[in-house]
Amino acid sequence: MMSGRVFSAVALVVAMVVPARAATIEITMDNLVISPAEISAKVGDTITWINKDVFAHTATAKNGDFDVMLPPKKSATSVLKKAGTIDYYCRYHPNMKATLKVEP
Repeated sequence: MMSGRVFSAVALVVAMVVPARAATIEITMDNLVISPAEISAKVGDTITWINKDVFAHTATAKNGDFDVMLPPKKSATSVLKKAGTIDYYCRYHPNMKATLKVEP
């Protein structure tokens, strides 16, 4: 039988080894607007891009990190691989702009 002190030490080591669960963040394109226009996430998180419009959009990073095609009424996902501030836009509708801040 494990003593309370040994059990606590084992639990602490396991908690330090098991990585935090990655989040899924939804970004919506609706009525030619990206929402939210600014959002924070962490490396390893998944972005779910949701196009609610009746025409296609893209989520195109200005720095080249991603270029996601979004057909009308469809969604797509991307996993964030590196930290940084990413400005992105829709190539078809350049007035649709947003910022994604990715923390380590």
